[in-house]
Amino acid sequence: MSRLYMICGLLLMVLGAQASVVINGTRVIYNADDKEETLRISNNSTTPSLIQIWMDSGDATSTPESGKSPFFVTPPIFRVDPTKGQTVRISYAGDPLPLNKESVFWLNILDVPPMPVTKAGDDRNYMQLAIRSRIKLFFRPTGLSGSASAAAEKLQWQLVQKPSGVVMHVTNNNVFHVSLDSGKLTVAGKTYEVSTAMVAPESTLDFVVRELATLPAGTAQLDYVTINDYGAAVKHSVTPTN
Repeated sequence: MSRLYMICGLLLMVLGAQASVVINGTRVIYNADDKEETLRISNNSTTPSLIQIWMDSGDATSTPESGKSPFFVTPPIFRVDPTKGQTVRISYAGDPLPLNKESVFWLNILDVPPMPVTKAGDDRNYMQLAIRSRIKLFFRPTGLSGSASAAAEKLQWQLVQKPSGVVMHVTNNNVFHVSLDSGKLTVAGKTYEVSTAMVAPESTLDFVVRELATLPAGTAQLDYVTINDYGAAVKHSVTPTN
């Protein structure tokens, strides 16, 4: 494990700071035909920051040493001065990936602020916090049928009774990932929160309908919000089957 990340791992245990670095994008779409993709990182604070970047295939506890993915990022470590920015380049190493559906990976951006400037004789203790952000990278093969935007509309929803309560069973028969931001089920004049997450291509998930123990009578309406390629929220409504 790199010395920088070990220091940051300790700093992450301290709470109560704000990130000074801005990532210009909430996700990266890597089209297979492209030689590279770029991501702009800006520093809007009055102090410099040290940035460390690495990628992984889904392990939220990954480090620069353990993170594995078929991509490499340059530069992996750099300084960003106040009011300045840095363009990061992401390149595909060519390792085999499915060509009939999207794959997803994660980009980790660690922001390490400088130590505070202290005056002579100041013996107070200071807490320093490094902040890690994680954003998705979608590898999109050439020639996939359909579109990512249409995939969100084509999800299939079904209300299902489970021993633990009611769940919203979702099926994604598309070849694109669908990132859900929120969901609400309305039936008989009452609204229930629905847990959400990203639904992988050609897969199913069960989302818990909170505070609903048994299947309700009457027609239900599901309102859900997805996040598109540009990071924008898109609203949808559907009548789930029973």
